[in-house]
Amino acid sequence: MKTKLFLIFTILILLFPSCSSKKAGKKGQSYYVFGKKYTTITESENFSQKGTASWYGKKFHGRKTANGEIYNMYSMTCAHKTLPFNTKLRVKNLSNGKTTIVRVNDRGPFVRKRIIDLSYTAGKKIGIDITGTAKVKITAVDGFSQKDYLAGPFTIQVGAFTQRENALRLRNRLRSSYPDVFIKEFEKGGTTYYRVRAGSFSSLDQARKNEKKLMSNGYPNAFSIAID
Repeated sequence: MKTKLFLIFTILILLFPSCSSKKAGKKGQSYYVFGKKYTTITESENFSQKGTASWYGKKFHGRKTANGEIYNMYSMTCAHKTLPFNTKLRVKNLSNGKTTIVRVNDRGPFVRKRIIDLSYTAGKKIGIDITGTAKVKITAVDGFSQKDYLAGPFTIQVGAFTQRENALRLRNRLRSSYPDVFIKEFEKGGTTYYRVRAGSFSSLDQARKNEKKLMSNGYPNAFSIAID
């Protein structure tokens, strides 16, 4: 009897994930890595998750990410197994309280119990460039829908700030080279974000061509997004 109870208890433990998450969202496409199936989600609104974060650097610098971008270890980006590309996440190191904001542009990490892989710079900002890993909480900064993203029209987000003055400086700098630069305000959890955007494009391909120009001209965090 004791043996049976022990086996049942063990099975129940294995059925529960090692990290906690909130609101998985609608299912998207599936893919396989090392024989294991992963299914993406199409929405990230109210998403949060706790688990282990790691970072990746020189070995992957200059290679293509899962969404087709070129990985830059100095950009504020990350890899996540299932969240929609371009989701903005706040990452909090639970051991020291440090936080940073990153954008999902890659898939991974495909290591047991790890929930997010940060770029070198993002990892450094929360103090895991030396420790290698840390327990973190990740939270979606704003709701994101893959359906809305594909609908268009499109613009290019070049930066996002909590201080309006920083957004104004970037807008004024961009205006000397790019037409139609504007600031879009967004409020979440009592905090106002000032998102600097450039241009309006009818197709995603057109937006991405201009996105690449911005990235090559010193704005590595630029990305195409549907106008909201």
